[in-house]
Amino acid sequence: MRTRTAHRTCPLCEAGCALRLDLDDDGRVLRVAGDERDPLSKGYICPKGAVLGKVDEDPDRLRRPLLRQEGEWREVGWDEAFAAVEAGLSEVIGTHGRDAVALYFGNPTFHTIAAYLYRQAITQALGSKNVYSASTADQMPKQVACGLMFGDAMAIGVPDLDHTGHLLILGANPVESNGSLCAAPDFAGRLKALRRRGGKVVVVDPRRTRTAALADEHLSVRPGTDPLLLMAMVHTVLDENLERIGLPVSGLEQLRELAHDFPPEAVGPVCGIAPETIVRTARELAAAPSAAVYARIGTCTTPFGTVAQWLVDVLNTLTGNLDRRGGVMFAETAALEIFRAGPAFSTGKWHSRVRGLPEVLGEFPVATLADEIETPGEEQVRALVTIAGNPASSAPNAPRLARAIEGLDFVVCVDPYLNETTRLADVILPPPRTLQSPHFDFLVQIIMVRNYARYSRAILPLDDDQRSEAEILARLMLIAAGLGVGTEPTRAEEMFLDQLGITGEAVDALDGEDGTEKIVDALLRAGGYGLSLKALLDAPHGLDLGPLQPRLPALLRTPDNRVDLAPPQLVAEAQRLRACLDGEPPEFLLIGRRHLRSNNSWLHNVEELRGGTNLCTLQIHPADAARLGLDATTPAVIGSAVGELTVPIEVTDTIMPGVVSLPHGWGHQDSPQRVARRDPGVNTNILTDDAVLDGVSGTAVFNAVPVTVRAAPQG
Repeated sequence: MRTRTAHRTCPLCEAGCALRLDLDDDGRVLRVAGDERDPLSKGYICPKGAVLGKVDEDPDRLRRPLLRQEGEWREVGWDEAFAAVEAGLSEVIGTHGRDAVALYFGNPTFHTIAAYLYRQAITQALGSKNVYSASTADQMPKQVACGLMFGDAMAIGVPDLDHTGHLLILGANPVESNGSLCAAPDFAGRLKALRRRGGKVVVVDPRRTRTAALADEHLSVRPGTDPLLLMAMVHTVLDENLERIGLPVSGLEQLRELAHDFPPEAVGPVCGIAPETIVRTARELAAAPSAAVYARIGTCTTPFGTVAQWLVDVLNTLTGNLDRRGGVMFAETAALEIFRAGPAFSTGKWHSRVRGLPEVLGEFPVATLADEIETPGEEQVRALVTIAGNPASSAPNAPRLARAIEGLDFVVCVDPYLNETTRLADVILPPPRTLQSPHFDFLVQIIMVRNYARYSRAILPLDDDQRSEAEILARLMLIAAGLGVGTEPTRAEEMFLDQLGITGEAVDALDGEDGTEKIVDALLRAGGYGLSLKALLDAPHGLDLGPLQPRLPALLRTPDNRVDLAPPQLVAEAQRLRACLDGEPPEFLLIGRRHLRSNNSWLHNVEELRGGTNLCTLQIHPADAARLGLDATTPAVIGSAVGELTVPIEVTDTIMPGVVSLPHGWGHQDSPQRVARRDPGVNTNILTDDAVLDGVSGTAVFNAVPVTVRAAPQG
C-alpha cells in the first residue's frame, strides 16, 4: 500500500501546533505526528492532535444538508437547502423585520479561514442588532479590558514565555488546555524551560491542576476573588513605591486612591490567602528582572471578570513589564490587521430590547438570547442562524435557551453534527471535513508567543455532494443581503476584495487557486511583513517571523495616546467590588475544569479520547465529603438557583474546601453521536444562571457559582 505525507496546522485548540499526517491511497489517515521542522511547535503534539484523523473521519459527521419536514429529517441537495434558508429567513424578515433574526457564532469560528472572512460580512448583510457569540461565554472580559485601557479590544497582550523570568498565572490551566489567549505549543515544556533558566512560576487556582503541580508555588484562592487578590497586589506595589512604569499612562493617582481600600489585611481572609503571602507575591513580581501576569477562563467567567483582566494588565504596567521583552507583549500578524479598522473601542452603541444590556463589540451577551426569544413585542427574535456553535448546551441556563430555540419560527445551523442545538433546526448545512478545508490562523496569530505564519491547503478534495465552508457562508451572506439564492458565491469574494480596493486586473494578479486564496494573498501582501500566499506555500513547515517586538504606543487608540489605568467603567466596578470584602461566602462554590483530551462539547465522540481523567465527576475535598457523608460510591445532588443535577463524585485533596468542580461540555444523554452518548455525563449549564453576568462585558458566570451539595437518595 502506498502512502503519502501531508502537513497542516491542527485546528482543535488555540495552540496552533503543526502536524505531519500519513495517508493511504483512499485518503484515510494512518498516522499523525508533530512536525519537527515547524519553528513554533517543534514537533510537539497533544492527545487531541494525535487523533485528528479519527476526529476528521467520524462516521457521525453530516455530509449532506438536512431539511426538517413534518418533524422528520430528510437529506436534500444544496440548491434545495439554500432555497429553504432563503424562504425561511425572508418570511421572518418580511413579516417582523431584520432584528427578528439572531446570529450566533461559536468557538470553532475562531479557527477557520471562511468564518474569519465572512463573519462580519454576514452580520452586516443581515443588519440585525441581535448578534451573539461564544465570546460572552469566554474571553470577552479580556477584550473589554484591553479596549478600555488601550483603545483597541484586539490589543491582547500575551506573556513572552520564552524570555520571562517570573510568571504569575491565575485561573488558567495551560498544561491541559494548551494555552488560551496565549498560543504556545508545548506550554508545559516552556514552563519547565522557564524554571531551568532560574525563573519562577506561581499559579493561583482553587484546584491543584497539572499546571499548579508543575509550578514553584501554588496559591489556593477562593473562586471569584481573584480581582480582590490582584487589587491587594496593586495596593502593595503602590503603597511601597515599587512601581517602575515605562510607558505613558493616565489615571495613576485615581488608581492609587482606589487601591487604598483593598489592603492585603482585608483581602486575605476573603480570598483565602494569607496577607503576608499576598505582599510577598507582589514584591517578588515587582522585583523580578522580567515578569508577566497571565489570567484566563477561571477569572473571565466570574461576576467581576473584566475587573480581573484589567488588573492583570495594571500589574503588568506598574511593574514595567507591559510591552517589553520577557513581560507581556503584542504579536504582529502576518496578514493585514483588518480588525483594527474603525473607531476606537466603546460599548453601548445600542442596547438589548428586554434587559437593556449594552452592545459590546457589536454583540449582546448570549445570556440574554432566551429573553429576546421568549419576550413578546416589536423586534422579538423569531429566527436564529448559528455557525459552528451549540448554545443550547454551552449557554448559561442551557435548558431554558433550548426550549426557547425550539419555539422559534425558523432555525438554520452551519454545523457538521446533530447536537443539542442543531437538532432543533429547520435546515442544517454541514461544512466539509477538516482535511478538506484550507487553514490559516488569522486570529490565533494575535495571541502567539512568537510571530509566525503557516498556510495549509486542503489535503483531500471535496466530493461532488459537498460545498466548501467559504461557499456555504458566502451564500448565507448573499441571502442575508437579499441578493437571492441564485447569486454566484464568487460575488461575495468580489465584494470582499472590492472593500480592500482590489478590482479588475489587480485581482487576476493575486496568487491562489480560488477566491478564498486570492483574499488570503491580498491580506498577506498588505500585512506588515510583505508576505504572499506563494511565500507561505513555499514554506510548508511554517515561517518564523521572529520574537515579539514592542508595539506601543503605536497600537494605542485612547484619546490621549496613553495607557488608561483607571477607565471610568472599571473604576465603578471596582468600587462595587469593595462590598465583596464584607459578604459571607456560600457553603459551596462551583467551578469548571478542562481535560487534556477534551474540548468544549464536540470532542466526546472519539473513542481514543475517552476514559482516564477525562471523566464527568464532581470533585470535592475529603473534609467536605466526610461532613456530607459522601464517598466515591455515593452520587451527589448539586443544586443552584436555576437547576439541580445528580452526578458521581470524585473525592480529592487537589481542590480546596468549600469548592466543587464539574467539567464543561458534557450532557449527551440524547445525542445522536454514538460514542458520546455511551458516557453522556451531565451538563453543568443546567446549574449556571443566565441572570448573573459580569457587570462590564456581559459575560456569563460559569465559575464561582453558589451551589448546595447533598448525598443523593439511595434506592
